[in-house]
Formats: sequence, C-alpha cells, structure tokens
Amino acid sequence: MAETKDRARRRFPRQVYGRGCEPDARFSLANERTYLAWIRTSVALMAAGVALHVFGIGDHSTPSVLASTLLIVCSIVLPVAAWVSWARVERSLREDAPLPAPSLTGPLALVLAVASALVLAAVLL
Repeated sequence: MAETKDRARRRFPRQVYGRGCEPDARFSLANERTYLAWIRTSVALMAAGVALHVFGIGDHSTPSVLASTLLIVCSIVLPVAAWVSWARVERSLREDAPLPAPSLTGPLALVLAVASALVLAAVLL
C-alpha cells in the first residue's frame, strides 16, 4: 500500500495524481482517448490553416489570411486547453466528484464558424 502511494506521488502531474484514489482504469483511459482526440483535432486545424495559405484559397485576400491565421492560432491553443480539461476530468474521477462541464466545444465551434465565414467571404469576393 505504501509503495502504491509513493508511486502515485512520483507521477506527473502531482496536482492530479496526488489526489483521491485510483479510479477504474477504463474511465482514465477514456479520458486519455478524449485528450488524444483533441490533439488530432488540433493537428487537423493546423493542416487546414496551412492548406488555406499554401493553396491560395481566396487569392491570399485579407479574409483568407485571417481564416488561416485563426485556424493555426487555434491549433496552438487547443492542446493546452485539452491538457487542462484532461486534468480537470482526471481529478474529478480520482476524487469521485461530478465531472466538470465541457469547456472546449463552445469556443471551438465559434472559431470554426468565424473561420468558415472568412473563407466564404474570401472565395466570394
């Protein structure tokens, strides 16, 4: 038992693994898969932003450049936000507390809506 607690103290991040007790592995692994899905989404946003720029969609107009920049900036911020979300959920699982509300879906939907409108404006102008 003492060995298990010592190992938990050495795991990173301590503010997550140093709390509560070990949850069912299935829940922790599902949380990790969700985190990895956000990472894949970030890579896709990066690819979309680069593709907009490289392929010159909208002939490098201001809306096209803004959409590309918005997608790339979002792809940089998203992994950090996903890490924070993963930690919040993992802490809740370990403390047997209610899961926190999703915090990434709303802002991501807004970014995608704005980027789509900018691409549409670039193509139609």
